[in-house]
Amino acid sequence: MIWDELDSELGALEHAGLRRTRRTLERPCGPEAQSGGRRLISFCSNDYLGLASDPRLIEAACAGARAWGVGSGASHLVSGHLGAHAELEAKLATFTGFARALLFSTGYMANLGVVPSLVGRNDAVFSDRLNHASLIDSVLLARAENQRYPHADPAALEGLLAASRARRKLILTDAVFSMDGDLAPLPELLELAERFDAWLVVDDAHGFGVLGPQGRGSVAHFALPATRRLVYMGTLGKAAGVAGAFVAGDATVIEWLVQHARTYIFTTASSPILACALTASLDLIAGADARREHLQRLVSELREGLGDTRWRLQPSPTAIQPVIIGDNHETLRIADALFERGLWVPAIRPPTVPRGTARLRVSLSAAHQAEHVARLVDALRDLA
Repeated sequence: MIWDELDSELGALEHAGLRRTRRTLERPCGPEAQSGGRRLISFCSNDYLGLASDPRLIEAACAGARAWGVGSGASHLVSGHLGAHAELEAKLATFTGFARALLFSTGYMANLGVVPSLVGRNDAVFSDRLNHASLIDSVLLARAENQRYPHADPAALEGLLAASRARRKLILTDAVFSMDGDLAPLPELLELAERFDAWLVVDDAHGFGVLGPQGRGSVAHFALPATRRLVYMGTLGKAAGVAGAFVAGDATVIEWLVQHARTYIFTTASSPILACALTASLDLIAGADARREHLQRLVSELREGLGDTRWRLQPSPTAIQPVIIGDNHETLRIADALFERGLWVPAIRPPTVPRGTARLRVSLSAAHQAEHVARLVDALRDLA
């Protein structure tokens, strides 16, 4: 029967140590979680600034519900573009230094909307080999030629660009790589985009709110200009603490996306509650230098604490600190052992990461305390 194959494939995933499972949380997002009645210190969340349960955002959401209701009622281009959305878009543009910004429901939808709008058949996309799944899928949807260059290697990318005869070219990269925590060489990529007349599309899901002056993101971190060929995507469910995403860029580029991005045109606009909470979140992000400094201290404490152990940390300066283990089953075993000690660290396995590089992905937050990190260090040192 047709479902027998599903049972067989699920069994194969289990045997290979690749089957994913969900845990249900019984309290709001924060550094301390509860699941199955068990209290845990969570190192799983992308709530990098600890804003997801901030009382000021909760109050902004409640005020937004009273002012605008809970639903938008339609897509943006029909009748769902409310004043709360317009205010947030204008504030995002100012915050990032671009001419305009455009809201999307999720980062995945933003990436699926941007790339197919800018390139198609007879064009070429040049993608970092470790790009996020949403970027990979965006190239498939665009039906452009997909040329993958070695991770963070501008020299290899230059050779591919020079050899290409594509009508239009687009360089596509994460700014902070979600499973490794390192930064893309954005200055070099922008220089190549200028030299070879290419778009540069940057997914800053894990840099927005954390990097750069006042948390304005990876482009600001590198002090890059908001040029017309730079298209910037940021997500709003990580450091911003709420949900959604935006694309910022030149006014003409954003207008083009309004007219062509299918994941913007053909979906109901997100709740105005989220827009109101996010408008408040931008002010909190701008004033969160102390949180960002605390987060960097936690990163240093973790790296120093594990420096003389067998655990191989990636060279990451960000809140994402992967501990490479390699074998899928061994990674699961270590994650389970940590869980038994009240420490929740996700086991990341293929296809999310390359085969043979299964890892514990430690995500730090400004809401963590030094004693949280010390407990994790002590447990990992003991398990080593």
